[in-house]
Amino acid sequence: KRQALQLQLFLIKKYDYENFMCTLLLKNTSRSCAIAIRSFNIEVARVNEQVTQRSIGLTRLKFWEDLIDRVFTKDISKVPQHPVAIELFKAITRVDLTKRYFKTLISSRSEFINKNIFLNLEEIEKYSEKTVSNVYYLLLESNRIKNIHADHAASHLGKAQGIVQQLRTVPISKQINLISLPQDLLAKNKVSHEEILRAKKSQQLEECVYEVASRAHQHLTMSRNLFGQVPNEARDVFLPSVSVELYLERLQKVHYDIFHPSLQHRS
Repeated sequence: KRQALQLQLFLIKKYDYENFMCTLLLKNTSRSCAIAIRSFNIEVARVNEQVTQRSIGLTRLKFWEDLIDRVFTKDISKVPQHPVAIELFKAITRVDLTKRYFKTLISSRSEFINKNIFLNLEEIEKYSEKTVSNVYYLLLESNRIKNIHADHAASHLGKAQGIVQQLRTVPISKQINLISLPQDLLAKNKVSHEEILRAKKSQQLEECVYEVASRAHQHLTMSRNLFGQVPNEARDVFLPSVSVELYLERLQKVHYDIFHPSLQHRS
């Protein structure tokens, strides 16, 4: 059991370092549930990176969908002997977690397999709501928090963090075959895919980045404006807002040069 937990912590630390740090600061049951939730999210998120054929990706995601169905039977004999499945089973026997949120984390990745562009900022926001905000809803549930203001704060923080995640992928666009800046902004500022793939700095690209970063900052501000109405026991769930803010500040300091070397280092 201890080895399974260590493997999951290693997984989060390797692929989601800032959220790993925030997870360590959670308390007791909340922390163990968060480890299970974040491990699951990493597993489904990585499917798109690991496959080149849509059919293979969908097959792998079907495995995770079936795993969730089995875990939610609350019958240990039906739970696969997989570290993430076992920890999720423990989590849902301790607290009531909503199955729909897990299913959305899977379905949103199914829709995105082999997709390598976003048409506009609204599309990134919707994707962020499904892939990041849903994690926060589960984390709130793991803290037994049912509060509409906390849910709204989670929705906005998820969008802010999701948009920042897309900004952070721009320097590795060629490696992951994804142009994460919205197509309408690239067209408006006359920035080509080739310039991004070649990591070519330009004022026009910085204008695009500025608009995207501004939307992330708006969501971060809206989330934080709600913190005063959020129960104190929910505050720890929103610790990742610090890393979102730090990245946006660093980006501003380099005048939205998304390829600046300083942005490639951990805070």
